Amino acid sequence: MTHVSIDGESLTLETLWRIVYDRAPAEIPAAARERMAASRAVIERLAAADAPVYGVNTGFGKMASTRISRDEIRHLQLNLVRSHSCGVGAPLEEPVVRAMLTLRANALAKGFSGVRPVLAETLVAMLHRGVHPIIPSQGSVGASGDLAPLAHLAQVVIGEGEALYESRRLSGAEAMRAAGIQPVALEAKEGLALLNGTQAMLALLALALREAQTAVDTADVATALSLDALRGSPAAFDARLAALRPHSGAAITARNVERLNRASEIRESHRSPERDSRVQDSYSLRCAPQVHGAVRDALAHITAVLAIEINSATDNPLVFADTGEVISGGNFHGQPLAMAADHMAVALATLGGISERRIEQMTNPQTSLLPAFLVREAGLNSGFMILQVTAAALAAEMKALAAPHSIQSIPTSANQEDYVSMGMSAARRLSPMLENLKNILAIELLAACQGIDFLAPLRPGPETCRAYDLIRSISKRVDVDRSLAPEIAAVSGAIASGSLAALLR
Repeated sequence: MTHVSIDGESLTLETLWRIVYDRAPAEIPAAARERMAASRAVIERLAAADAPVYGVNTGFGKMASTRISRDEIRHLQLNLVRSHSCGVGAPLEEPVVRAMLTLRANALAKGFSGVRPVLAETLVAMLHRGVHPIIPSQGSVGASGDLAPLAHLAQVVIGEGEALYESRRLSGAEAMRAAGIQPVALEAKEGLALLNGTQAMLALLALALREAQTAVDTADVATALSLDALRGSPAAFDARLAALRPHSGAAITARNVERLNRASEIRESHRSPERDSRVQDSYSLRCAPQVHGAVRDALAHITAVLAIEINSATDNPLVFADTGEVISGGNFHGQPLAMAADHMAVALATLGGISERRIEQMTNPQTSLLPAFLVREAGLNSGFMILQVTAAALAAEMKALAAPHSIQSIPTSANQEDYVSMGMSAARRLSPMLENLKNILAIELLAACQGIDFLAPLRPGPETCRAYDLIRSISKRVDVDRSLAPEIAAVSGAIASGSLAALLR
């Protein structure tokens, strides 16, 4: 497998996902090691001098004016890692930890952190050999970076804390020893360089983005099936409409649904006299290009933000080897990512909300022109009645979770850090939102296929039939009531695997 270069300049979302999910090998090129060595030389020179340099021979945060003697510089870095390792809550999942290891190594490899190459090399070795630190998910306000989560990562780098290795939970020292990795004895600034950064929230966002992109593609597939089930008009997906309001996302969704429904026998049935007198379909069908498209455009913006962040230097202070300067600033502040996470949360809630509306349209006989709750002998059978209720519950929960985090600043560190991003919590809530969304879309897919069954012998178009057949390979038509919980879970799993989104390729 081709190695991924960890050089602080060329990492992409796609190569990050390869490292995280496919375990693609990573390597630090010679040019990156040279840059790190050059910035390290600046720190070593300053550490041997008397001038105060933040985080090198001073305290941290509000204690930045406190001078640290030369013989205590190493102890300062060790204390920093230990004191900041105070996270709480459920540990981050392995993919998130792998993303954090990759992203922190990449930030250090950029060559502005003033650390020895061995720090980045150790993080890459942990990736290769599967040493995954136990990192509590709560405790970061996303201001001086994700201090507590990254401190727990740093603990294992120095042979402390805890880690998972070969499915065993071990002390950091035991895990590193079992993997044959030498823990690092921190030198001046190196503890601070490991802790200052946005890599926890960035990891969560980068992995959530991958799932969100799959979800919006799946939502287009679900819409195509629902359009057939409700005998909707294809007119709203005409490319000429999209061209007159040229948002790129709307054009993509219109094109997707139009292609999927091409040659559908059901699609043509809306022209027949038997169809009801409605001239236009409900917004959840007719405006799908505009709504899904807005989600697509939001994800495109978030992608652009993350593409910048992945290859950014986000610790403090930053070291400029060409001039010998060390400059304190705020590159660690998580506001760009916090706002991106809020944007994604709104986008996910939007997809869940419109999908639930299509489910209601299909299960309500007044709007569907199908049997009540998509089942024969309604009354004796409840059919899809409670599936719609479940979708409504999930959609309502998503609306609550979509409340903004990036404006919820609480001052910390004796008011030194007086405006914080809350980027970590903003990113953490995306995972449960994605779970809800996959389940809502699963219910829509099941409902749409059930509705299509009632329209036989009319058939969807060939492309839509591929989606129909995939769902029916998981869940058979509901003729009498049965528990559909396992089938919702199975379809949700198919969504997560990308099987439905792949139909658009």
